[in-house]
Amino acid sequence: MNGEIRRSEILQKLQNSGRAISGSALAKTFGVSRQVIVQDIALLRAQGIHITPTNRGYLLERSTGRATRVFKVIHTEDEVEDELTRIVDLGGTIKDVFIYHRVYGVVRGELNIRSRLDVSHYMAEMHGGKSRLLSRSTSGYHYHTVMADSEEILDVIQEELQKNNYLAPLQPEEPVHFGPPEE
Repeated sequence: MNGEIRRSEILQKLQNSGRAISGSALAKTFGVSRQVIVQDIALLRAQGIHITPTNRGYLLERSTGRATRVFKVIHTEDEVEDELTRIVDLGGTIKDVFIYHRVYGVVRGELNIRSRLDVSHYMAEMHGGKSRLLSRSTSGYHYHTVMADSEEILDVIQEELQKNNYLAPLQPEEPVHFGPPEE
């Protein structure tokens, strides 16, 4: 199988999957090395196809027309699971986590957390000791890009985060807009 056909089939697998597919699983399916898959994904992305690498594998971003909002939050490490669970329980998808570091700028990690099961997997990865939360670099402050089916759902999520003292005020130098989109 040549590379063009393999990339077409990789794209088809990602389109048909509702979940991330690991590079190792794709490599096994196509009988190539994981590095070949990494190169194939890079070529697909260079063609403008929105494929997101996550801690669970590759995920095809679908144009959903969903509402999106960035929330700046602060909480302890013990409150991470509660924060994420509140968001998904109200219908949000946590697309990413990022920090604004005064020296390094924006440092971002893709999450794509959609359910309690995804929260559970994320927490298991964090408790596994392999990685630390980005927010450790910024005294607990961090941001999430959250998607939902409507602005009204994002409003409810924002109210819930505010009620539980998770929302943090923006500083003038921060590179994000907080709250609903401006008219």
